[in-house]
Parts: sequence; structure tokens; C-alpha cells
Amino acid sequence: MRRLFAVISMSIVGLLVSAVPASAQAPPGPAGYYGQRLAWSGCGGGFQCAKVKVPLDYAKPKGRQIDIAVIRLRAKGPKRIGSLVLNPGGPGGSGVDLARNAKQFVSPALLARFDVVGFDPRGVGLSSPVRCLSYGVMDSYHALDPTPDTPSEVRKGDAYQQIYAQGCKANAGALLAHVGTRDAARDIDVLRAALGDRRLTYLGFSYGTLLGATYAEAFPKRVRAMVLDGAIDPATRGTAPGAAAHGFETAFASFLRDCYKRPGCPFRTHKVSASFQQLAKLFKRADKAPLRNDLDGRQVNEALVWRGVMAAMYSHAQWPSLRAALGDAFKGDGTALLAFADGYNGRRVDGSYDNSSEAFTAVNCADYPPTSRATRSAVTYVPESRHFGKYFSDGLLSPCAFWPVKSGEGIVGRVRAKGAPPILVVGTTRDPATPYKDAEALAGQLSSGVLLGFDGDGHTAYGGPSTCVNGAVDRYLINRVPPRNGTMCRR
Repeated sequence: MRRLFAVISMSIVGLLVSAVPASAQAPPGPAGYYGQRLAWSGCGGGFQCAKVKVPLDYAKPKGRQIDIAVIRLRAKGPKRIGSLVLNPGGPGGSGVDLARNAKQFVSPALLARFDVVGFDPRGVGLSSPVRCLSYGVMDSYHALDPTPDTPSEVRKGDAYQQIYAQGCKANAGALLAHVGTRDAARDIDVLRAALGDRRLTYLGFSYGTLLGATYAEAFPKRVRAMVLDGAIDPATRGTAPGAAAHGFETAFASFLRDCYKRPGCPFRTHKVSASFQQLAKLFKRADKAPLRNDLDGRQVNEALVWRGVMAAMYSHAQWPSLRAALGDAFKGDGTALLAFADGYNGRRVDGSYDNSSEAFTAVNCADYPPTSRATRSAVTYVPESRHFGKYFSDGLLSPCAFWPVKSGEGIVGRVRAKGAPPILVVGTTRDPATPYKDAEALAGQLSSGVLLGFDGDGHTAYGGPSTCVNGAVDRYLINRVPPRNGTMCRR
């Protein structure tokens, strides 16, 4: 799923790391990578930054090296336990940016006991970023019709996907074959050693749960404690778009029921089915005649309206803004929805883009076999996803259908992580992007999985309004004692 926790977390993030120093020495081989010491340097706000060296290709460790950008906030208390490594999701989310904002969601209890560490995975942000398109072409790409109605719209979509893939080849080259999740998991183990931690303490959100599970499968006895929040089921990810559509349907229905209780709710009829129909008419209208906006000269078409609605559903805190944005859109003004869409797409106010969208594509194309152009077909969805299902179909191909390099090792599939200590899996019942059943599935697969539920809204749970979730996660990370399996938190 697209840049999941990163979308809502990065909306409050704008800072980038500067003056990131190189490692103290260039490791010559496998032992050297694990023996390197990081050269930390102050990089503003009380943070320290460094780079850890890893091989581009782990099968050829003495070959080309790349740098992984790392940032840390040192523990504030006298009883330091070690490092807490964060990943925001995506793929494509910047862990450096996430750590910069740790004080906004990591509890004082954890800040006192752990060095909070963020890193940009290979291909992301400051770590050999994948780049594919110019900013202007990115604007056109993100405005592609997500539900092509004519052969010409299909051809236009395919042409842009080919341009995207070839742009990645021209600008990222050899990196494309080595940005998959398995390589990123190996990088985490090198980072763990460079941090001086005998075992890993990890907090991963959304796609970060897949990355964490992949690490645990490869290095189960090197896990100290691991929280996987907003879980993705490794056994099905990439093969069940209907599940994602269903998640957004469920989340939007919950948003509607809340909206009806609020003054100024913009839906004419306070019935869920009727409100979905009103939204569908907005999408159709934007497809035929884009909405205006007060930001720039771009037209707010169906793609950007849908993307804006989807982005706003990631956080319950954004629901008031979504109500207002939809009220404007029903009157023909798409400015607010465009701002949501821009945040989701990684577009900055000056028209430039971060590389989160390109990294998202590159990692997924490395992790999964490309879609064949010969297998384009409509996806059948359960009735509960009949409104949003078409936006998750393969009617519009991805660049992976034209990817210029062979897929890498791929994801691990089902995970057991046999020999790992208890691993805490957190799921939110009305999560739009990672359905609760995925958390149940991942906790069930892991030999030591423990499920913690949150009966609530929004994407991921830790750092949110539930004192029950926050307290359970804190206690587990500090004491390594998980809550009872199947515990359901409500606030």
C-alpha cells in the first residue's frame, strides 16, 4: 500500500538532514561492514547524523558500496537500554524525517530509555535515492486517469508507465535491482551492529511491518523487541487489491457516520449509501470537467480528487479538514483536496517532489513480479468495496509492467521467525490502508506473534489517542513483556 504511515506522519515533517558525515572507515568486505564505527556529527535540533556503508549487492560484498543515512536522538535518562530503530512505512517513507519528529509521537518513557534512530532505506531520501522523472512530468503522471474509459486513455496511461520505467533506468541504473525489502532488512542488521546493539529493538509502521517481519525471518535471534503497527500480511501483499479497497470503504463509511454528527457536514442525505453516491458523482464530474484550485494552474481531475480523499482518511485528526475540503469540492473548488493529494504524492509547495513516490515504485517492482500487459483485467471486489474498488484495479498498469531490470529476490511470503522473542503486532479495526485482518494474519504466522488490537479509526495506532495502545507498546519495548494475545484497546 502506498506510502502508508509515511503519508500522515510526513505531513508534519519538512526538515531534512544536513551535513551528514561519512563513516569512519570504508569497510572492505562482510566483516568490515559489521565492524564499522559510525562518525556521528551534530545536525541540528539536538540530533546527530552519520552514514553507514552497505554493499549494493550482498552477493558481491566487495563490490560497489552505498551509504545509508542515519539520524539519532540520544536517550534522555540515566537507564539507557539501547537504540530504538524506526521505520515509517511506504515503501518510500523517510525514517530520518520520522525520527526528526519523534517527540511528537514517541512517549517520554521511551525517549528516556532509548536512542531514537531513524534511517532512510536504500533508494529513499538521503540514501542513494531513486529518481525517475522531471517534476513537470511527475505532475502529469500523478494526474493520469485512474479509471481509463477509452482506448486512447489506456494507451496514454501505458505510454506514461513506459516513460516512468525508462526514466528510472536512466537515472537509477544498477540500484534498481537492489532496492528490495530483503536487501533493506540486511541493511538494518548492519545498522544494528554499527549502533553497538547486540539485538534489535524496532518500531515499524505499515510497510515497516513487512520490513520488520522480513528482518525477523532472516535474523530471529537478533531481535530484542519488535512492534509491527498497521500490519501487512506478507503472504498476500501485492495479490489482494480488493482488501485495500475494502479497507478504504470501511474507513470512509466510518468518516460519514462521524460527519453526520457534526455541524456543516456537506452530504445532502445522511445515509451512507446516498453519501457514497454523492461522492461518486463528484469523481465523475471531476473526470469530465476538473475542479478549480487557488494554488496554481493545475486542474483538479478525478485522479487528484480521489487521491486527496484517500490521503485524508489516513488520520482521524484530518477528518474536520476532509469535511471542509469535500464541502468546497461539491461547490467546484478542489484546492483543499489538491493539497491533500500533493502531500500524498510527495509534491512540495514549490512544485518539486521528494522521491517517495519513485522509491515506492522501485521497491515494489523489485519485490514483486511485473504485471503482464497481456493480463490487464478488471478485478472482482466484494460488495463492501464496490465504490472504491475500481481505483485499486489493474485497469491502469504500473511501471512494473515495463520494468527495465529483473525483479530481485522478492518478499519472503509467509513468515515464522522461529526462535525470535515475542513480537507485538498492532492492528486498527477501521484502518483504511492495512485492514485489521492483516494484523491477525501476521500475528498468527509468527511463531511468537502477539496481537494487540485498537477499536478505532485511522492508519496505525501507536502515538495516537489510545492510552491503552501507547502504554502496552511502551511497557513491551522497555520490559519485553507483551500484553495478553488478542487484547483489544478502545481508548
